Amino acid sequence: MTQNRELCKGCGYCILQCPKDALSFSSTVNRKGYNVVDIDQEKCIQCAICYTVCPDSVFERVEA
Repeated sequence: MTQNRELCKGCGYCILQCPKDALSFSSTVNRKGYNVVDIDQEKCIQCAICYTVCPDSVFERVEA
């Protein structure tokens, strides 16, 4: 998974739905003033649930 942190509004929908707890809020703040989400690539299984639930198209599934 990759993400566009500038689109993130910090809603947390992706964090709540991630089955592997691969997502968490970071201390990084984007230009809009929102704390963005970090992806732990070690835990991520590329299920794309975050992509599906994100209302702001933050995530992009990248084929390896």
